[in-house]
Formats: sequence, C-alpha cells, structure tokens
Amino acid sequence: MNFELGIVGWLIVGAVLVLALLSSFLLGARVGARRIQRRSRELVRTAESTAEANPTHRYRAALIINPTKTDAGQLASTAEAICRYEGWAPPLVLETTIEDSGRAAATAALDEGVDVVIAAGGDGTVRAVAGALTGTSTPMGIVPLGTGNLLARNIDLVLDKTEWALRIALWGRNRSIDVGQAQIAEDGDTHVFTVMTGLGFDAAVMADTSSELKTKLGWLAYVEAGSRKLVGKPSHVKITFDDDYRISARVRSVLGGNCGRLQGGIQLLPDAVIDDGLLDVLIVSPKNLGQWVGVVASVIGGKASKGLHTESRKCQKVVIETHEEVDVQFDGDPVGRSTYLAMQVLPSALRVRVPTTEQRKQIRAGAWPV
Repeated sequence: MNFELGIVGWLIVGAVLVLALLSSFLLGARVGARRIQRRSRELVRTAESTAEANPTHRYRAALIINPTKTDAGQLASTAEAICRYEGWAPPLVLETTIEDSGRAAATAALDEGVDVVIAAGGDGTVRAVAGALTGTSTPMGIVPLGTGNLLARNIDLVLDKTEWALRIALWGRNRSIDVGQAQIAEDGDTHVFTVMTGLGFDAAVMADTSSELKTKLGWLAYVEAGSRKLVGKPSHVKITFDDDYRISARVRSVLGGNCGRLQGGIQLLPDAVIDDGLLDVLIVSPKNLGQWVGVVASVIGGKASKGLHTESRKCQKVVIETHEEVDVQFDGDPVGRSTYLAMQVLPSALRVRVPTTEQRKQIRAGAWPV
C-alpha cells in the first residue's frame, strides 16, 4: 500500500513538475511572442519612417518643349501618361522662351538630377539642349518636331510618332556621339552643333527661307530659297586644317559636320561618321549655273566627297577666314555674318538615346504598343 502510494505520489509530483514546466514554457513563449510582436511593430514603424524619408527611387525625365512647334499642354499630358504607364515619376516639364532656346532649361533639369533630358522641338531646340548636356553623363532624348530634324534623322529616330519617340527617350540605348564646337570670332563665345555648321551659300539659304513657307511646305521651302541664291559671287577664303595644312580658294560654301544625312535621304557628307572623332569639311566651289548642275548631281549621287566642284577633307579642327562678311549657320539656324569661322570636334561628348534592337523591330513592324 505504502509502495503504491509512493508511486502515486511520485506520479503526482512528476505531473505537477511537468505542468509547472509547461506553464513556464507557455508563459515564456507568450512573453517572447509579445516581445517579437513589439519588435516587429518597431521595425515596421522604422521601415515606414525610412521609406518616407528616403522614398524608393523612380526614374525621372525632363521634357523641354518648344511651344511654337506643338501644343505644349497636350504633349506634356502624353508624356506624363507614358511615364506613369512605364513606372517613371511624373516628368519635369519646361518650355523654351524667346530668351532661352533650351540651354538654361536643360541646365535647370540637370540641377534637378533627372535621368534623361528630352528635347521636344526642332534642330535649334536640340542644339540648345545638347549644349547643356555636352560633357555630362546625362543622356538626351529627342521628340523631333521641326522642319529638318537633322540629328534625329542621322541617329535613326522615329520622326512622325510622338509616343514612340518618348518611349525611345525613356528606354532606348545610350549612344555616345561627337559634338562640334564653333566660334565666329577668334576670342568669341563657343557654340556646339550636332550635325553641321557652315558659311556661304548654305547659310544664306537658311537665313532667307520664309518661316511661313516652312510651315506650309516643310523642307521644300529650302529648295525655293536655294533657287534664288544659286547666282552669286564666290567668296575668297583661307582654310587651315588642324593648324597645319592651308589652302586658299574661291568658294560658294564651306561646311563642317559630324554627320551629313539630309531630308529625302540625301547624303551631303557621305563619308561622315557621327562617332569617329573627326569633322568632315566639304568645300563647294561652282562658278556658274552649269556647274551647279554638277554639284547637285554629285550630292544626289552620294559622291560629294570628290564630286564635280565639290571636295571634302577630314580633320579635328578647321579655321575658315574670308575677305568679306558672309552668312553663317549652326545646325541650320542662321547666326549672322562673319569673316571668321572656327570648328573643332569634341569626341564622344554627348550621350543620346537611340532605339534598341527590339525597339527597331517593333518600329519596322509598326506594332509598338502605345
């Protein structure tokens, strides 16, 4: 009996001990759970406050619009919708003015730390924005809205679909291209150009082309102005290449460029490469209307480098001096008259957004979702 009671007693004691241990474990577990929950809540609050202080980075674009070329409000709305769809932050939208053709706006965009600056306008707007971005790591996108759209043509952008151009600006491939730098006075300011700069006949045509005709006829307006400028007096020039080789000649026009594709697929500088670190300088020297026919035939045939009354030379720097003042143009924009024009190349100084391989396939198929 005592033995049985002893066993029962030990069983009861053991049960009590087990219950005590189990209670302690459960109590500790509850305390631990509460501690974990409290710590979790602290971590969540910390994460939330950190997120508020440092929001997750989203890409952001700046859109610089020339309001004389399009409905700026509509374009801004389209860009905002595409950015939202693509997961980008709302774009920084700026407009050019009479006082600022885009360079100051692009500088302000850089100060905001945007990931890409999009120039929406003609060649003048593109050149101004490029002036601010040259030498930086921020790429330039282009929405071509002008008459010539020369840089856009030379890097194979979409010319007639704004939505596609915006998507290329957001997700295209970065390509480094050369930029030209020009001066029209020996101690004057420097100006960048992305396609070509010249003096003489070509600049006179640009200066004499009617804005009204450009609106109505597009690039054909230049043909009308050019036909009126064919007859003219050649200019006597001295041309110095790379501070070494010099020539004197009587010419109608001298152009220097990084690339040379014009409207209609015409190659004015057929040997020019946009990222070879060299300028292509074209000298045009017809003496009469009959010789102009030879010039036109050479250009249309893609043989302007060594054509009839045309020749070209590659260099890194060129200085052109004339006896009398002649018209000068930068990327198709008249900039006045001068007896001096210096140009040099800045190799790979500008990053531009161009279509990726996949984007090119979609463009060719005409099936890019927008």
